[in-house]
Amino acid sequence: MDFKLVSSVFETLRIAPPPKLTLLEAQTLSSVHVPPFPPDIPALLTGVNSRELALQIKKVLLAVYPKEHEVFVVDGGKKKDERLGEIGVGDFSELTCLYIPSLGEGTSFESFAEIVAHLRAPDGCPWDKEQTHQTLRTHLLEEAYETLTAMDENDSAGMREEFGDLLLQIVLNSQIGSETDSFSMTQIIKGIYDKIVRRHPHVFGDVKLEGVDGVLQNWEKLKEKERGEKKEDKGLLDGVPAALPALTQALEYQDRAARVGFDWPEVEGVLDKVREEIEEIKQAQNLDEVTAELGDLFFVLVNLARWRKVDAESALRGTNIKFKKRFGYVEQGAKKQGRNLSDMTLEEMDILWNEAKKLGL
Repeated sequence: MDFKLVSSVFETLRIAPPPKLTLLEAQTLSSVHVPPFPPDIPALLTGVNSRELALQIKKVLLAVYPKEHEVFVVDGGKKKDERLGEIGVGDFSELTCLYIPSLGEGTSFESFAEIVAHLRAPDGCPWDKEQTHQTLRTHLLEEAYETLTAMDENDSAGMREEFGDLLLQIVLNSQIGSETDSFSMTQIIKGIYDKIVRRHPHVFGDVKLEGVDGVLQNWEKLKEKERGEKKEDKGLLDGVPAALPALTQALEYQDRAARVGFDWPEVEGVLDKVREEIEEIKQAQNLDEVTAELGDLFFVLVNLARWRKVDAESALRGTNIKFKKRFGYVEQGAKKQGRNLSDMTLEEMDILWNEAKKLGL
């Protein structure tokens, strides 16, 4: 690295070198998809020697920085102030450098991990310092469901906020693990990094697979091999969390079984099974039998949803949301008439319900 070049860049920019700086050769960004440095620290890329490389750098940086972010192109004692979205125009040489100012405090994962660690420090928050993995369990579950709600509503602002709340739970638990020498965030990240690489040999290796079905079948083979290497006496379905919602759990059971060939050959078999289960419900004699047969029907309906490429949990959540909106319209309609719902007939409520349907609710 030519440190004289680095010094001359800051002389040209007429600013003092920052106390923290990421220094990289521009070529290191030629084959990546996200910037390999934290955005809350300024970065200097040297050797932006072609328009093609400049355009690739812009593409990578836009994965994190907004296109309006101010950057500086420095070459031969001259500087050009640009917006990130404008990079790629002009002449480039081995001496061309790109200076990227900080995106601002709190924009990196490292800075987020630091404030969470601060919450747990002696001078941190009394509530956070008292938490354990067990006390945080409820909060993790709540945040997961709030995140799902934002996703169901396709609420971008809501998703951004809820993903942050969910991330807090993960980082807080990792901090507790670090304090007890159980595990660290580095180990968490390294573990999932290695797992992704290991289970995607068709992306990071030379394995050739055909389509999604081929990927999923190979996925199960890899997991089976991992279980064998760990000498775990666990079956194919044992890894499905017991705490999953029942519809999601059923779908996961069926998916895993299907990947090893335990499945109906055609969807008509599933439809026949639906009809069979409905008949068995009609013939049930007591509550226990009805309960068992309804469970069987729910299970086979999940299987039908799987065959039709529908997520059963999401489908039911969508219907729940729709029902809530339409019933709310019925309630509001009753209020406008100065009446209580309990005083209305089913036919009167149906009129309002059908109005809600016509309005697209």
